[in-house]
Amino acid sequence: MRALLVANPAATTTTRKVRDVLVRALSSQLEVEVAETAHRGHGQELAAQAATDGVDVVVTLGGDGTVNEAVNGLLAAGPGDRVPTLAVVPGGSTNVFSRALGRSRDPVEAIGEILDSLRAGRTRTVSLGTASARLPDDGGATGEQWTEPRWFAFAAGMGFDADVISRVEAQRERGRRSSGLLYVRAGLDAFVRGQDRRRPTMTLTVPGEQPVDGLFLALLSNVSPWTYLGSRPIDPSPQASFDTGLDVFAMGRVGVVRMLHHVRQVMAAEPDARGRGIHRWHDLTELTLTATRPQGWQLDGDHLGTTTGLRVRSVPDALRVVV
Repeated sequence: MRALLVANPAATTTTRKVRDVLVRALSSQLEVEVAETAHRGHGQELAAQAATDGVDVVVTLGGDGTVNEAVNGLLAAGPGDRVPTLAVVPGGSTNVFSRALGRSRDPVEAIGEILDSLRAGRTRTVSLGTASARLPDDGGATGEQWTEPRWFAFAAGMGFDADVISRVEAQRERGRRSSGLLYVRAGLDAFVRGQDRRRPTMTLTVPGEQPVDGLFLALLSNVSPWTYLGSRPIDPSPQASFDTGLDVFAMGRVGVVRMLHHVRQVMAAEPDARGRGIHRWHDLTELTLTATRPQGWQLDGDHLGTTTGLRVRSVPDALRVVV
């Protein structure tokens, strides 16, 4: 059985020692090739080539961004039996997808779990999502133009959460290390200084339902919890699952006190955020987000720019993974 290890040396908790341990362990069972990512999007290129070359398993060592790139490479030609199986070793700061698969947070322990699963043939297919962003109007007569769909593994968003991620990424480019505190500070700054929560611009449309407008935040979940703050789960959509469609948690205009109340709700031991201005959907197959002015958007924790529209779909049984 052939395997490709895609390692991101720049990931928060990835070290060469862990990589070497992983390579030695995998080599005891598999014919392993190692490739380190050198630039953004490189993981996607490597995974796409692995699919073309007929590799059996692609193993990622990195954070959720590395997983997202690998997923987009593996599914470049769409789902199918020819697509290699994906195994994930946590090497980032949050590792939401890895945790959703039940992997240990310790990368060395996760390696042992993956090897046990490969020996036992423990794999499963999971649902994933795709998102297309509306392109700026070029003044032509061709109508609306949208980007090619991009896959996401566990989360997508438009508005406030993407703004927070953008601020964190700017700090990381200045040399700051990713941490829960960094996200908290970025979130507070975005909420206090941001204009969109005072004058919400987004509308969410689900087929067959009346559109909901006046939104400043829309969190789309493929797993539960949506993310973590250190070891503490943040879970606005507790029903979200790889076995169903997408869940959505959206909010309209809200003040500081009510926002803090909702934050406590989604971080509670039994999360169930409800109240004025909150909108929730479960098991959606598709939805559209639009805005009257450009909003940031993100997939799996990576900020992807700004747009005035997002088309999102759930794809069942999209990818086989090691569990």
